[in-house]
Formats: sequence, C-alpha cells, structure tokens
Amino acid sequence: MTYPVMRQLPPEQRPRERMLKEGAASLSDIDLLAIMLRTGTAKTSAMELAAEIFSRFNDLRSLAQATIEELSQVKGVGPVKAVQVKAALELGKRLAALPAEERPVIRCPEDVCALVMEDLRNKDREYFQALLLNTKNQVLARETISIGTLSSSVVHPRELFKVAIRRSAASLILLHNHPSGDPTPSREDIALTKRLVEAGQILGIDVLDHIVIGDNRFASMKSQGLI
Repeated sequence: MTYPVMRQLPPEQRPRERMLKEGAASLSDIDLLAIMLRTGTAKTSAMELAAEIFSRFNDLRSLAQATIEELSQVKGVGPVKAVQVKAALELGKRLAALPAEERPVIRCPEDVCALVMEDLRNKDREYFQALLLNTKNQVLARETISIGTLSSSVVHPRELFKVAIRRSAASLILLHNHPSGDPTPSREDIALTKRLVEAGQILGIDVLDHIVIGDNRFASMKSQGLI
C-alpha cells in the first residue's frame, strides 16, 4: 500500500489535523507513529515510513520490544527517530504501570465540602466550579467554569457541559463560593441552577446538587429542596 506525502493530503485527512479534530482514538497505529516521526525522507513520506516500521515489527508489542539499534536499521529511521519512537513507547509503558488512582467518592454534601472548603472559603471573587463524577459517584475532575466578581459569576450551560462531555462525566455537582461568607443561595443562584438542571436533563447528565460555599459554612440546594 502506498501512503501519500503529508503535504499532499487535504488538511482534514492529515493525521495531526485529524487528531486535533477527532481525538487520538480515531487514528490508526500507523497514523500515530507517523506523527511521532514527524517527517519521512526525500523519497518516503512519514506515513510510508511508519508503515515500513510496522511491516518490520508486525505490531505494537514487537515494536515496544525492539531496541534502538534494531529500529535504526529500518531505512529512513536512523538513531534520532529511533530514540523518539522509543521515548514515546517508554512513556506509554510507564503510564500503564501506574497504580490505579484512588478517586474520592461523593455520598453527601459534607463530602463535597471536605474537598473544596479550604480552597474556596477565602476567595475574594466568586468561583463557579463543577465536580465531575462517574457512574459510581467518584470524582473524575474538579473544573473551574467561570470566575466572576464579588457578588456574581456568569455561567453558560454550553461551557459547563462541554467540559462534562469531554471528561465523559455521568453526573456533576455544581459549586460556587460567596465571598461575603454567607452561603445562602440567592435568587440568581436558584434560577441559574434550574436552568443548568434542565440543560443536563436534555443531555443525559444529571446535576445532583449545587453547593454554595461560605466562610466555613455551606448550603446544599438539594437538601433545601431547591433542586
């Protein structure tokens, strides 16, 4: 099979551009290796060179076991490209060897406060954040959606759920601080929460609660029957 020179491909078909648009999971092993190689030779494109490497080493396992010297023997690779490939494979190997990450589990509003209180209680502006959860209510991430003023923050559903979708969250908990120290939800807080709950229902991402953080105090809109 003949692979074209990168610059001859339409932009939307180039591996690097496809990765930016569609994500790494959409690319083949050859596409990913071609990105690592960056360039081919005067007569061979990076795609062709990547295909040649896989024809020599058959699969990822064999490629990972190959030495720098063995990779360098492939015409067009050389020691520099061989080192690049081995370095990338070594990073993947180290990632696979990491122990499973222990994620906090959210069972009640107090669990949320234990995670965020000390960070948010003394902020001088409103920080609107979200805890992104998986199907077991484990915290996948804590994301800052917007930073506002002393008394308000502007949050658009698009920005919130774009983050949730990117992290494959099953549900989320909203949270923001009141710099005044009083965690009582305002009318604006309640209206915004209802809007975000409705957006989540459309997208299939449950908004479980909205926690307002004050000075060592908090208010749970779920507990107050506001959600």
